[in-house]
Amino acid sequence: MRTSDFYYDLPPELIAQTPLERRDGSRLLTLDRETGMTAHHHFYDLPGFLHAGDCLVLNDSRVIPARLLGRRSTGGAAEVLLLRDKGEGAWECLTRPARKCRVGTVLSFGEDALTAVVVGEGEEGKRLVRFQYEGIFLEVLERLGKMPLPPYIKEELNDGERYQTVYSRVSGSAAAPTAGLHFTEELLGEIEDKGVRLVRVTLHVGLGTFRPVKAEEIAEHQMHSEFCSLPAAAAQALNETRSNGGRIICVGTTSCRTLETFARADGSFEAASGWTDIFIYPGYRFKAIDALVTNFHLPESTLLMLVSAFAGREHVLRAYQEAVRERYRFFSFGDAMFIGSGIV
Repeated sequence: MRTSDFYYDLPPELIAQTPLERRDGSRLLTLDRETGMTAHHHFYDLPGFLHAGDCLVLNDSRVIPARLLGRRSTGGAAEVLLLRDKGEGAWECLTRPARKCRVGTVLSFGEDALTAVVVGEGEEGKRLVRFQYEGIFLEVLERLGKMPLPPYIKEELNDGERYQTVYSRVSGSAAAPTAGLHFTEELLGEIEDKGVRLVRVTLHVGLGTFRPVKAEEIAEHQMHSEFCSLPAAAAQALNETRSNGGRIICVGTTSCRTLETFARADGSFEAASGWTDIFIYPGYRFKAIDALVTNFHLPESTLLMLVSAFAGREHVLRAYQEAVRERYRFFSFGDAMFIGSGIV
């Protein structure tokens, strides 16, 4: 199967630049994965599609303000994007301008409140940067860092919490698990009141998730690895849901990838944590999930391939074409889909 099989035409004006004032006021396109039938709703209608005994799986990872703007020791500007904590103050990063951030380059941020030195070079222009600071690094980042918004968002984000889910609590992501941005505390309460269990897993989203697929044949694409965790309480709740006949509904591709990484062949779970580079595309046999809440994804992306594996490429691309016709908002701050069986 070729990467070009997952292309669709998207007018640029449909790329959402800012979040809606009301989180759950976004539109919700429902897609029946068996029949391909679609219907149009709003996200606040989601509880009506959930049943007592279902389990809603949330990724509780929190985005760190991983974009640092500073200066090189020569006086020139520098930008650093944190990708992965390597321990002992060292981070794998992207730097700009990369060609002027060679090994030995000294960087400073916030009038020397945070300093760093480039200590190594890696693949695809990455740098290993060792930071020096006083106190707790995440607190320093909260003061000096900016949210690492995707490049297709050109507007400045006034409130950084709008790029966090209301249930985020474990810091470590370089990008938000955006399907969860639509939930409010009130909506989650309404869902729990219906008898739906809320289960939290963690996958720290890396920028590799959004890396373009450059291979012509999708099977040749290599995913970057991301750290994920399935706590014991989550594994128990998932097993009880499965044994009681309830549905497992993942919020976002990150929650889906976490469950599919750790699920046994029979669809059961046990507590686990580790790195995953699972790549889900059509032909994949799902072990863990019954339904999916997800945003609209970039053309030819691994995320669109995952959704197509779950609901069928033809069904998904037809639904995307309908969303374009109906002027849905796309990508991180855009509208959402609910995909499952017998839901339309």
